[in-house]
Amino acid sequence: MLQVAIIGSKGRMGKMLIACAAEMPELNVSAVADLGDDLSAAVQSADVLIDFSFHETTQPVAELCAQMGKPLVIGTTGHSAEEKEAIQKTAQKIPIVWASNYSTGVNTLFWLTRKAAEILGPSFDIEVVEMHHRHKKDAPSGTADTLGRILAEVRKAQYEEVARHGREGLVGERTAEEIGMHSLRGGDVVGDHTVIFAADGERVELTHKASSRETFARGALRAALWCNAKAPGIYSMQDVLNLT
Repeated sequence: MLQVAIIGSKGRMGKMLIACAAEMPELNVSAVADLGDDLSAAVQSADVLIDFSFHETTQPVAELCAQMGKPLVIGTTGHSAEEKEAIQKTAQKIPIVWASNYSTGVNTLFWLTRKAAEILGPSFDIEVVEMHHRHKKDAPSGTADTLGRILAEVRKAQYEEVARHGREGLVGERTAEEIGMHSLRGGDVVGDHTVIFAADGERVELTHKASSRETFARGALRAALWCNAKAPGIYSMQDVLNLT
C-alpha cells in the first residue's frame, strides 16, 4: 500500500485529498502537515508527497523530498521564476508531477485547445477567460496560464510577449498576435475556463467547468500512484493520462 503525505492538509484541497484518499484502498495517508508543522517528519513517513499548500512552501518541501528520495506531486501555483528554478533542480534527484490542474477534464481541455489552435490557425483571434472563487490569490489561474502557453507555443510565439491581461481605456484595435487573458473572481466558483477562437462569421468555444474539488483531488492521488516508480524528472498530468 502506497503511503502518502499531504502538505496543506487544512486547506480546501487538503481536506478533499484526505476524504478521497480514504476511498482508495491502494493508498494510505501516512501524515498530514500544514503551516507550523514538522515537514521533515511528514516527508520521512511517506512514499510520495502531495503539496497543495502555498507556493512559498513548495520549494522547501521539494528540497526535503530530494534529500530523502521521495517523489512529489505539486498542486501549488503562483511560483516566482526563482522558486520554479529551485524546484526544477530537485527533479534531478526525484520524480515530480507538476501540473496547474489535476482534473482529467481540464487536461482533456489542454489537449483539445492545442488541436483546435493547430486546425483553426492564425486567422482566429484567441481569448482565454477564467473564473474562480473570491479567495483565490493569484491571477490568472495556473490553468489559464497553461492554456495561454499552449496557444503561444502552437503559434510559435513567446507567451510573455503576446499575452494581453485585460483591457482598459483607448487601447486601439486588437492585434492578430495577442492572446487575451481575463480573470474573474466571485462567490464560491471552483473553477471555470473557456478558450474562445473568434473569426469573421464564426466562433469556437472550448469550456470546462468544475463543480467540485473532488476531480482535482482524485487526479492528484492518481498522479501520486503513477509517479512512485518513475525516474527523476518533471512530469505533467498529460504524462499521467498518457495524452502526450
